[in-house]
Amino acid sequence: MTPALRALTPAMRDGGDDVARASSHAGARRATHHACKGGKITGAPMVYVSGEEMTAYVMDLILTKWIEPHVDTRAWERFDLRAKNRDDTEDQVLRDVITAGKRLKAIFKEPTVTPTADQVKRLGLRKSWGSPNGAMRRGWNGITISRDTIHIEGVELGYKAPVYFERHAVGGEYSAGFKNVGRGKLVTTFTPSEGADAGKTIEVDARDITDAEAAVVTYHNPYDNVHDLARIFFGRCLEAKITPYVVTKKTVFKWQEPFWQIMKKVYDAEFKQKFVDAGVVKPGSELVHLLSDAATMKLVQWTQGGFGMAAHNYDGDVLTDELAQMHKSPGFITSNLVGVDENGVLIKEFEASHGTVADMDEARLRGEETSLNPLGMVEGLIGAMNHAANVHNVDKDRTHAFTAHMRKSIHELFREGKGTRDLSGPSGLTTEAFIDAVAERLDNH
Repeated sequence: MTPALRALTPAMRDGGDDVARASSHAGARRATHHACKGGKITGAPMVYVSGEEMTAYVMDLILTKWIEPHVDTRAWERFDLRAKNRDDTEDQVLRDVITAGKRLKAIFKEPTVTPTADQVKRLGLRKSWGSPNGAMRRGWNGITISRDTIHIEGVELGYKAPVYFERHAVGGEYSAGFKNVGRGKLVTTFTPSEGADAGKTIEVDARDITDAEAAVVTYHNPYDNVHDLARIFFGRCLEAKITPYVVTKKTVFKWQEPFWQIMKKVYDAEFKQKFVDAGVVKPGSELVHLLSDAATMKLVQWTQGGFGMAAHNYDGDVLTDELAQMHKSPGFITSNLVGVDENGVLIKEFEASHGTVADMDEARLRGEETSLNPLGMVEGLIGAMNHAANVHNVDKDRTHAFTAHMRKSIHELFREGKGTRDLSGPSGLTTEAFIDAVAERLDNH
């Protein structure tokens, strides 16, 4: 997979015309051929994953009032990933989402519930189904989770200029095996499947456990796709003309050294001179490494923005939570999973970085006014629609023009003080009134 991705031009990696001609299925080609000159935009094939609670309610309104009056979405493949449906189908729906995502390359996902023990009882579930994200990352050969700040011109948030973040999509504690144990001897071994030592048992670590209660944990960090992560990260930073930094704790966690070495090797060989030529860094300067401890402080100090960070899975998870809080809230951060298929074509899944906003949904169901800002979800939907149009070569120009106008309409309302109450204060609009206000501008365009 790595050589295939490396061989593609940036436009092709993002799903340009050459890839579309090679990879689009017959239905997409027919849709391109029959795309009408006027009337509704032809929505390109993509996966739409619905969730639950307040965010599902809001996205239903957005689809009804913003999208369906202007876009023919019949090529979208829709899946219900509510906890109850996962339970009813014994998670077949999640497997179907992964299969469809591999085929269509573009996915939008609403926030979903990972049920607690109380929710298992309340919803009548047979078990507590785990987060779908891990299965999606594995199923789509996840490389990175891109989380970037969202900005509205004329509205002050946290960072003044964009901040980009790449979180390695695989490895680390999330896939760990563990066992709670007592006193005894712990020996960790590894058996290679290839090379001169194939089939031999190699001792990785041995230690005595002297506590009556202890936890034994094993996990690994895959590094084969870090080359691809580096190209995605440095390419995005170069395009935005922002300074890249690589974050690890390699001084203590020695096994993280390869992550830094791979990132630096790709930067030096393929990007260093380009950053100099673009005026982003000074001649003779080197790629900067930040310890994760230092990165937490820099996120607080560098409020001017204009930088990017790349990190391992767990560090990326924690640091992007901090990034979100510094930039107002998780509603102003994107969350895009980037994977790759066997031909080197990128698979992209777009979602908001926040959850289902259950407390606001409970207020709505009690008949109280709510004011949910949908910007994070809409940015995800825009990303999925644009990527689908590019990959499948379906009504690209009109799709991009429509999504740009949708974003512009939202931003205009916030600048005019007619946004939701998180930014516009007590005089801001309710959830439904804001959606109606955007719909009116889309209808009048």
